[in-house]
Amino acid sequence: MEVDRSFIGATMPPFVVEVEKGAIRQFARAIGETNPVYFDEAVARQQGYRSLPAPPTFVASFRPVERQPWLAQLDSGRILAGEQTFSNVRRLVAGDVVSCEMGLADIVEKKGRSGVMQLLVQEVQVTDGDGRLVVVNKRIVIYRAAGNLNSTR
Repeated sequence: MEVDRSFIGATMPPFVVEVEKGAIRQFARAIGETNPVYFDEAVARQQGYRSLPAPPTFVASFRPVERQPWLAQLDSGRILAGEQTFSNVRRLVAGDVVSCEMGLADIVEKKGRSGVMQLLVQEVQVTDGDGRLVVVNKRIVIYRAAGNLNSTR
């Protein structure tokens, strides 16, 4: 089964994320960050933050509760993570409560060494309690064509 192009432009119901100090520290450790601003609230306040700031790529950990409908019927063994970009309007800080809306912006077909693949361009728009944009996370999901799975193993 290939990706259903009728999902282009579809969005999922918004989901809420409470930005927590423990999650910031855990994410910072996972990416190898050593800057004390992500671990020590006193350092964060000295640098002008009201609490621990989240690393700029922190929103990569934000996931909707339900699986995206455009991925639901696909063979998960053919799905790969692709590129991600982050357009930060302001830094997330511990204590923020944000609303996230994920949508499928586009589907692009490409030919690679292992055959044809479809690139699903997803966007997660993160807004604060006042509806102001905080960050946009663009995620590429790669769906490889059937029959081409053994050529890269």
